[in-house]
Amino acid sequence: MSGTALTWRQLRDLRLAEFEQAGDAWHQVSGRADADRVRVDRAMSAKLRETQCSESAEAALARLRRLSRNFQYLHTECGLARTALNGLAGDLAEPQRQVKLALEEARALRFTVHEDGSVAYPAAPVRTAFGDQEAPGGLARVRLLRDPSPFADATPLGPLNPHAEKAQDIADRIGRAVLAAASIDARYARTLDALRAAGGLDVTEATLRDVARDTAAVRDTAGHHLAAAVPKDGSPAARKAWWDALPEEQRREYLDIAPDLIGNLDGIPAAVRDEANRRYLPLLIAELERTGGGDAETKLEALRKIQATLARPSDPPMLLLGIGTEGNGRAIVAYGDPDTSRNVSAYVPGLGTKLDAGFVDDTMVRAQDTAKGARSVDPSSAAIVWLGYDAPQHGDVMLTGDAERGAPAYNRFMAGLSATNAHPDPHVTAIGHSYGSLTVGTAARQSGGIPGVDDVILLGSPGVGVDRAEDLGVSKEHVFVGAADNDPVTHLPSKTESAVGMHLGGSTGVLVARDLLDRGNDDVYFGKDPASEAFGARRFEVDDGPRMVVEGGLFQAHSQYFTPDVDAESANNIALIVGGSSHRISKEEHR
Repeated sequence: MSGTALTWRQLRDLRLAEFEQAGDAWHQVSGRADADRVRVDRAMSAKLRETQCSESAEAALARLRRLSRNFQYLHTECGLARTALNGLAGDLAEPQRQVKLALEEARALRFTVHEDGSVAYPAAPVRTAFGDQEAPGGLARVRLLRDPSPFADATPLGPLNPHAEKAQDIADRIGRAVLAAASIDARYARTLDALRAAGGLDVTEATLRDVARDTAAVRDTAGHHLAAAVPKDGSPAARKAWWDALPEEQRREYLDIAPDLIGNLDGIPAAVRDEANRRYLPLLIAELERTGGGDAETKLEALRKIQATLARPSDPPMLLLGIGTEGNGRAIVAYGDPDTSRNVSAYVPGLGTKLDAGFVDDTMVRAQDTAKGARSVDPSSAAIVWLGYDAPQHGDVMLTGDAERGAPAYNRFMAGLSATNAHPDPHVTAIGHSYGSLTVGTAARQSGGIPGVDDVILLGSPGVGVDRAEDLGVSKEHVFVGAADNDPVTHLPSKTESAVGMHLGGSTGVLVARDLLDRGNDDVYFGKDPASEAFGARRFEVDDGPRMVVEGGLFQAHSQYFTPDVDAESANNIALIVGGSSHRISKEEHR
């Protein structure tokens, strides 16, 4: 269509299916190129390496590598052409629909639509103060943004024709649709024109860099078309059904061109999310490098560490289920495939956790240790660390807002695990550490509780917002607590005790207030102490860790629950619960 002014008649008569058919033809070429590349790599090159060792063989391998690059380039560029053509058809569908609706209304009202989009309307009888008269017909011209005054080009002298307003509306709608279609056409024409390859057969490194540029251009042009098809407001189960119903070539479009649209989408299979996020990660890194600044540098260090970790062999295999830079940063990392494992845990970290180097070096390692331990109990186990919310950063730790905002997101993620897991009845464990236990507790109090959860583990908890284990959506026999006696977070006085105690005289006053107000000594800041008898959970044995002041332990006892080298008893008990053998845990008496 480019090169001439677009008319409403051309827009009406467009056969959008022909764009899609052309896209399918490009897809077939892309598929053949990929199949040929595989044959070159696996059959020809591999055989040659196995059977020949000479200068001529090396020269032949170099030519085969060039041929493989050619096929890879052809595969990618033809796939981009297919995506652009499908996007063009999709984006033109709405302007075409609007034109057809307007023309249908004009036909029903016996209006005449001229080639320039103006709308002629007939005379009509009207009743005036001077009696019945005939209002003459007229012509409503397309106004768009030229002249916002009503009926500027439409109305002759005489009584106002009741058709005039409707005719003007139809003319303007036709004009807006044609203008929108022309803009879409011009945008796609530029993108498609840029996909033309240079002459010759040699695909150089510069040419391969152009692939990245072309991919970005197609994403900018057709990305909103891809985004519009994603069921963002659907349930995780609905999203999985949508993904499963997509043809393979459309799935590849999302992975190759818009990985960020599906990498964080709950309900998309774990392996797909992992591939999407691995593809998106370099783009995030490049974006932060352009942004600069202290916060960007903090996140950038973490993303580079995650990228390096993904490049190394991992035991169990590592999957990147989510990544983002919003807020304090987002990262969801699995060790083991949560879709194929019978036992799956999802750990919510707490105070001070954010997307930084410490998250990679410490928090992710906790999930890996949990996965290793659980797999020693049952090999079909996976463990996840879920940083899908903004954990409080010190000053906000006494507030519940972060937990309240994080809980719905955690529940959507857990619903996604239920939707994609291949087992008919997987064993799912929710783990909350520190403030993360409040987030898990808040999630459990949502309508329907935490989707699919069988067991809940609370570690180093300052309370979870309820006073009884059975209020967490599972029976109290399935709520487990690890609380080191020297972990100061598990002894945080309640809000009332803190307020009264400070009035009575600082820390000593708090102790007095606790004796006066908390006879059972089982209240903590966010409710009943999960390790207390009143709460009713199953407390398991942990190492008490060094005392905070006397032994200089500070918060060490709060941070060692997952680490086998420091607290083997706690790590083993967590592994037994996650691995489905909670009957084997070593128990500890309630406080």
